[in-house]
Amino acid sequence: MVHLALRDFDAVLAVARRGSFRKAAIDLGLSTTALSHLIGRIESELGVRLFNRTTRSVALTDAGRVFVERLGPSLQDMREALAIVRSQAETPSGTLRINAPPLAARSRLTSLIIAYTQRYPDIHVDLVTDGRMVDIVAEGFDLGVRVASLVPSDMIALPLEEHQRFAVVASPAYLATRSLPQVPGDLLRHRCIRVRLPDGALYRWHFERGPDSVQVDVDGPLTLDESAVARAAVLAGTGIGFFFEQDVIDAIASGLLVRLLEDWTPPFPGLSLYYPNRRHPSAALAGFFALARETAQTRQ
Repeated sequence: MVHLALRDFDAVLAVARRGSFRKAAIDLGLSTTALSHLIGRIESELGVRLFNRTTRSVALTDAGRVFVERLGPSLQDMREALAIVRSQAETPSGTLRINAPPLAARSRLTSLIIAYTQRYPDIHVDLVTDGRMVDIVAEGFDLGVRVASLVPSDMIALPLEEHQRFAVVASPAYLATRSLPQVPGDLLRHRCIRVRLPDGALYRWHFERGPDSVQVDVDGPLTLDESAVARAAVLAGTGIGFFFEQDVIDAIASGLLVRLLEDWTPPFPGLSLYYPNRRHPSAALAGFFALARETAQTRQ
């Protein structure tokens, strides 16, 4: 008979999710050696290898892939059962796992998480920043953060902000010898910082004005997937950049950057917290959403 504990299942999912024993061990609070031995014991119990290991990579075997695909939803059901029981506690405790894109973590979640851990000292928050569009249920998260329009319809959502905007910017030095773009198509005559999405695709800059909608496949000397690096390049006069407004608003206000095509970048729905539609959210999750609502009300 196979004897596996919930901790064993968490270990398998962590290695599958991270694709690395070292990274998974950090998430689990174990040493890499201890995690390797644990996975070896699990494979021995099951009588099948779950992972192919080399010195450079870790990948699921066919059997491992089937195991993980079936395990994720089942493990979530077990967590929900435990959460229902824990929700009866007066003081939230345990671990709250949150998935969010890096921008959201920087701009909206930091202060909220700090306030939450101060209010509930028995809570441990596990924040994973990830640019991918993940399935928070399948990957074992309690809640996630996304742009409101991308929140799945079967989730409960709470807006973190009323709206967001994009901003197209360049340095005064870059613009000193060049004409300002008047319409999005003019960007094709400029050096632009290309944006690589988490899935590896290149982002086509999106613009709207009234009923008109335009996507521009810009070109330029750099292709980047990190906004901080792109911002530094634009400040240095390398070319025109495309950012979330909050990433460059201070530089615009101080005159370090010049905003372009502002009438082509209208507001759109901002970030929302979201979690699965369950009848009995855990006390930890309920406490986090209560604090988020309080914070939202103070901003109004």
